[in-house]
Amino acid sequence: MKVVFDTNVVLDLLIDRAPHADAAAILFAAVEQGEMIGCLCGTTVTTIHYLVAKSHGRTCALDAVDKLFKLFEIAPITRPVLEEALGQNSDDFEDAVIAQAARHVGAQAIVTRNVKDFHCRDLSICTPDELIKTLQITGDRSQTPYV
Repeated sequence: MKVVFDTNVVLDLLIDRAPHADAAAILFAAVEQGEMIGCLCGTTVTTIHYLVAKSHGRTCALDAVDKLFKLFEIAPITRPVLEEALGQNSDDFEDAVIAQAARHVGAQAIVTRNVKDFHCRDLSICTPDELIKTLQITGDRSQTPYV
């Protein structure tokens, strides 16, 4: 199963946002162990770099992005992705872009803590906890190198 991770789930782990970081760590570990294919929208990568650089410096931001590149596929942001997102007339353009990017890379799901922000009939939209239960993933946060 190919799953696009919303930016909030990635940030949960990278900046250790309790209580959400534990579920994010389990999902990262599942990607690392090949239990699913993880994918990030290109905009997620730029947002992560910006926020980590702002709070922890450029070197830390580059390290974070490098780790993400080693673990995740990247869903490119192309003109068709952006045009289709605009055509959705969504209240949240960023989420519409993520949804369209997910469609373009053949993802089956988006994992997010903001399920209500996504309006997709053809993609499963789930919270980290729901995805863990659906895939019957077990894990321990201490086993992931991304914390």
